[in-house]
Amino acid sequence: MAGRSTSMVSLGAVWKFLRGLWHVLMGMWTIYVRFPQFSPEQREMRVQAWALQFLALWGVHLRVLGQPVANGPTLMVANHISWLDILVIHAARHCRFVSKSDIRDWPLVGMLATGAGTLYIERTSRKDALRMVQDMADAMRNGDVVAVFPEGTTSDGRALLPFHANLIQAAIQADAPVQPMSIKFTDAQTGELSFAPCYIGDDTLIGSMWRTLKSSRIEAVVHFGEPQTANGRDRRAWAQDLRQDIMLLRDTP
Repeated sequence: MAGRSTSMVSLGAVWKFLRGLWHVLMGMWTIYVRFPQFSPEQREMRVQAWALQFLALWGVHLRVLGQPVANGPTLMVANHISWLDILVIHAARHCRFVSKSDIRDWPLVGMLATGAGTLYIERTSRKDALRMVQDMADAMRNGDVVAVFPEGTTSDGRALLPFHANLIQAAIQADAPVQPMSIKFTDAQTGELSFAPCYIGDDTLIGSMWRTLKSSRIEAVVHFGEPQTANGRDRRAWAQDLRQDIMLLRDTP
C-alpha cells in the first residue's frame, strides 16, 4: 500500500508538472503574440492572472494579508525563500522585479521574466549596480511599482539575512515610498512552515520544484505592510528598519 501511495503521489506530481509546463508555453505565446496589442495596464492584469493560475495548477493557495499599494511610484521589499517568490508576489500584486542578469538567458523563464517587465542587474559589477539604481529610480518616477529582495539570496524563511542597502537608494533618489512585505510557505492543513519550496544551499531548482509538486497543499502567505517614506534615514538605516518590519509581518499570525 505504501508503494502504491508513493506511486500515486509521483503520478500526481508529474500531472501537475505537465499542466504547469503547458501554462508556461501559453504564457510565452501570450507575450509573443498578444502583448504587443495590450496597454501596460492590460499586461499587468494578464501577468497577475497568469501567476495566480500557475499557483493553482501546482497546488499552491495564495493568502494575502494587508493591502498592496494601488499605484506607483513604490519600491516593494520582501524576504526571499524560493524561486516561487516572484510568482507569488506577481499573483498578489504585479510589479517590476530586479533580478540577476543570467535569468534573462534561461530557457522559457527568461522570456516570461522579460515579458513581465523585469529589470536585470549584473550583481558582481559595482558599476552595473549604480546603473540599476538609476534605472529603478527612473521606473518609479514613471509610476512603476518595483520589487527587490534585499537579502540578495534565499534563506529557509526562519531567519532573515542582512539586507543590502544599495538598491534602497533608488527609492531615496525617486522620492518614492517603500512598502515592506513578507512571504512564508505553510502546510495548508497544519499551518506549520513548509520547507518544500525552499531553494537554498545545495538545493537544485529541479529538486525544489519536485518537492513542491509532491507536497500536500501549500499555502503562500503574503503580508503587506504600510508604505513608508525615508523621513531623513539614509539607505543603511532604512534597510535595517525595513528588515525589522518584515520580520514582524512574517511573524504576525
